[in-house]
Amino acid sequence: MPWKECSVMDERLQFVARRLAGEPMAELCREFGISRKTGYKIFDRYQECGVERETPRSRRPFRYANQLPFQVENYILNVKREHTSWGARKIRERLLRRFAGIPIPAKSTIHAVLDRHGLVERRGRVRPRAQGTALSLGQRPNELWCTDYKGEFLLGNHQYCYPLTVTDHASRFLLTCEALSSTCEDYAFTVFERLFKERGLPANIRSDNGVPFASAHALFNLSKLAVWWLRLGIGIERIKPGHPQQNGRHERMHLTLKKEATKPAALNFLQQQARFDDFIEIFNQERPHEALAMKCPAEVYQPSSRAYQGLPDIDYPFHDKVRVVTRCGRICMGRKKINFSQVFAGQARH
Repeated sequence: MPWKECSVMDERLQFVARRLAGEPMAELCREFGISRKTGYKIFDRYQECGVERETPRSRRPFRYANQLPFQVENYILNVKREHTSWGARKIRERLLRRFAGIPIPAKSTIHAVLDRHGLVERRGRVRPRAQGTALSLGQRPNELWCTDYKGEFLLGNHQYCYPLTVTDHASRFLLTCEALSSTCEDYAFTVFERLFKERGLPANIRSDNGVPFASAHALFNLSKLAVWWLRLGIGIERIKPGHPQQNGRHERMHLTLKKEATKPAALNFLQQQARFDDFIEIFNQERPHEALAMKCPAEVYQPSSRAYQGLPDIDYPFHDKVRVVTRCGRICMGRKKINFSQVFAGQARH
C-alpha cells in the first residue's frame, strides 16, 4: 500500500503486523519504500514500547537548563511594557530589588527575552556623512580654485583613467588635467605640488566630499591632502553631498572635456595625456568664453602672488612640549595616549 493513501500510524501498524506474521524485513522495506535501518527502528520501538509509541517522537528537550522561571520572565515583560524606554540594565536592577532569594539573569539574558517578544527596537547603522562648508564667491583670480575627478573611463588598453582637473573659479582657466590611474592621494599630492610651483598658492580650494579631498571617518572630515593644504595657508571649501551645482562652473568644463578629449578614448595613458594637453591649450588660449565677454581664460588669469616654498616650520614657545603624532594617529605622553586621527600622522603638536 502506498504511503500517501493512509495515515503514518496506519502504515506503521501494517508494517509491524506483517513483520510479526513472518515476512522478511528486506522485502517489507522494499515494498514500503524505506531503508532497512528505518524498518528495524520501527519494529524495535514496537517491541520496547508497544503500539502507543509508534507515533513520531519529538526531539525537543524535556527541559532547558538555563530557562528562566515564568514569574521572572513575566516580570521582565511587565516592567518593559510599563517603562518602554528602559533597557536590560535598568530592568535587571529592578529584578535585584524585587527578587532577593533567586539568581538574577544576566543583562544579555534579559535582552534576549525582550528581543524574543519583539520589544527591542532595531536601529539602523549610523554611517558618518561628510558635511558641506561655507562657500566663497571667488571673484578674482586665485581667490578660489575648484578641483574634482572627471568620471573614470576605459582606455583602449582596458585600463581605467581618472582625470584630475583644477580650474580657477573667476577666470575659468584650466590649470591642469592629469590622466591618473586611480584616485590615490599620493598621485594627487604630486599633481598639486607641481601646480603650486608653477602657479603659486590660491586662497581657497573647493572640492566635493570624496577621496582624496575629504575623509568621512577622520576628525573634521579632513584628509591628508586637506591637512597639507591647511598647513600651506589654503582655505578648504566643500560642497554639500549630492549638490554638484555648487561646483557648477567646474562641472560644465568637464562636459566640454568629455566631448572633445575622451570620445573616443586614447589607447594608453601617454596618448590620453597628450589629448588633455592639447585640450588645455585650446580651452585656455583659443576658445572664447561667453561668461568672460568672449575673452579667452588666459586673457583674464594671472599667476598667484603667493609663491610655494614648501611647508613652513611651526614655531612653538620654548616652554611648550612638542609631540609628533604617530603613524596610528595618536600622541604619547608617558603612559597616556591621546587619539587624534591618522591624517595628522607626522604633524607636530604642542
